[in-house]
Amino acid sequence: MSEAKAGAWSNEAPVTLEVLKICLQVKETIQAKIPVNCDDFIPHTFRSQLVAGTNYLVKVFIAGDECAHVWIFQDLPCNGGKLTVPDVQFPKKFDDPLNLPKK
Repeated sequence: MSEAKAGAWSNEAPVTLEVLKICLQVKETIQAKIPVNCDDFIPHTFRSQLVAGTNYLVKVFIAGDECAHVWIFQDLPCNGGKLTVPDVQFPKKFDDPLNLPKK
């Protein structure tokens, strides 16, 4: 994972093995939030933020040139390390910036 100060978002970087494993653990949850068949499911790049746990924003190829921007939260290990998917932005294009959704 990229080195980041607590509370600050890291720069966008290629997906690491750790982030790939996290994405695969929540793949069904992500697919349930996307209204199309996920022909591909290829995590590509990510950003992270250390808070009371870790936020991940991951750009995932879904089908053709469509991507999803997935927000995954991993709780602290002392709290069980549970993974949740607060938001999935779809459809996105490859060159769309990887940012948190505006609520």
